[in-house]
Amino acid sequence: MSGALAGIRVLDFSRLLPGPYCTWLLADMGAEVIRVENPREVAKQAQVFGWDRLPPAERGALREGDILARNKRSVMLDIGDPVAQDALRALAARADVVVEDYRPGVLDGLGLGAAALRGQNPRLVYASLTLCGQTGPYRDKPGHDPVALAIAGVLSRVGENPDVPSFPGVPVADVVTGAHAAFAVLAALRARDHSGQGQHLDVAMSDCAMSLLVNVLSRHPDPATAPPRGTRRADMGLWRTSDGQFLCTTDMEPRYWRRFCAAVGRPDFVPLQNEIAARPRIRAELEAIFASRTLAEWETTLGTAGTQFAPVHDIPAALADPHNRARGMVLDLPGSDGRPRRQLGPPVRLDDQPRSHRLGRAPGADTEAVLRDLGFDDATITVLSRQGARGRSA
Repeated sequence: MSGALAGIRVLDFSRLLPGPYCTWLLADMGAEVIRVENPREVAKQAQVFGWDRLPPAERGALREGDILARNKRSVMLDIGDPVAQDALRALAARADVVVEDYRPGVLDGLGLGAAALRGQNPRLVYASLTLCGQTGPYRDKPGHDPVALAIAGVLSRVGENPDVPSFPGVPVADVVTGAHAAFAVLAALRARDHSGQGQHLDVAMSDCAMSLLVNVLSRHPDPATAPPRGTRRADMGLWRTSDGQFLCTTDMEPRYWRRFCAAVGRPDFVPLQNEIAARPRIRAELEAIFASRTLAEWETTLGTAGTQFAPVHDIPAALADPHNRARGMVLDLPGSDGRPRRQLGPPVRLDDQPRSHRLGRAPGADTEAVLRDLGFDDATITVLSRQGARGRSA
């Protein structure tokens, strides 16, 4: 790989979404990322999702379709095996970055924690991604994305029903944590340029999720004054059209609000924009107005008026949207069987970023090559490679 991060080596122990998302961003920018896959974890995942019942060819196609495996190499090693641990320490000695998402203390107990690996490689940036961090009362708390959102106070703001919170429907805390972790890694690498020393990065999902409250707390320093969930302005909304589709509008700036009101035939709404008492009536009348015409008709009307709007795409429609495709956010990459694998493009791009991508490799596909590069002898390589073979066949 070439790119902005070419020459940066990342050893990736992570298994859940935040860690792989972080290393996916780094890999797409040219970092050399080696995934460490544990045979037991791979087998467990296959059983959870039913992949263990698929023929080998179909399982291989699944990995090629895994967006977060793109541009990464894969070694299959049992992290509990002493010989495998020697190999992992050798990899860490040559790495710039380690990313891991085990519960606090797990890798320490295997001699693969931050203190041990940074002891042999002081320049190492070691990023630990956990639910609630390495310190604090919730340090050992288990949980996934919604738990982080609940602790952070974000889940209380999700949904339209003022009486009942709801799940967002997408892994918000996972993705925002992965993005923050990638930022933290780059900041630590930059700091290393000055100090010559790496750092242990403590990245908590609950911390990163709290960043989603920045706008609420900036506008309402006293959280008790924040409007309750589901209380919306009248100058933005989700509107059902006559053909059962939905349209999103966000005409909050006064000039856009004036255009919007003219386009829907209600210029009398213009002076009422910030009249809180009038908002329920305005929204009810707008619901009736939007229900009188189709989505296509409203797109034409609002497009001509120059207002702020978009149809509410489902996922297939988003993948087909010509703008998303023109931006390179939808990729059709050829698989090993000649059929395309549809993937998301990199969400951020540099002028000189490589445009080619390598699809995800089967678990353990690079074990032998990586171990040989480390100087391990054939007998040891054979023993460790058998771990990967067991994991792939489980």
